[in-house]
Amino acid sequence: MTIEESQRNIIDEFSDIDDWMDRYACIIDLGNELEPLPDELKTPDRLIEGCQSRVWLDAEKADDGTIQFRADSDAIIVKGIISMLVSVLSGHTPEEILGSDLHFIDDIGLSEHLSPTRSNGLLAMVKQMRAYAAAFK
Repeated sequence: MTIEESQRNIIDEFSDIDDWMDRYACIIDLGNELEPLPDELKTPDRLIEGCQSRVWLDAEKADDGTIQFRADSDAIIVKGIISMLVSVLSGHTPEEILGSDLHFIDDIGLSEHLSPTRSNGLLAMVKQMRAYAAAFK
């Protein structure tokens, strides 16, 4: 599945949900589905700087050249947000990740419904994922 197709799936999932409390519940559900990051990977070097909550991000380059992301957070909404980013970007090449336009964030209205500190955290998560992609390129 392409990055665009993954984004479209998320947009479609949120399109029938009008109430933002229900959208937050959906984001929390997505976070609950995220495979927990093992405790031994929750190290300071994997913490994302700029997030109010603690968010750990791990990335590995697979033999086929794609990047596999794993993440976790101690905040339920943030865990849902990082789970969406992981589902969209994981399994793609560094070039695909670096060339992607992550428009689903705006398309589902997420950016306008986050507090300033969460918005900064979201930007920090995207920036760190792109930094891993650049490093693996």
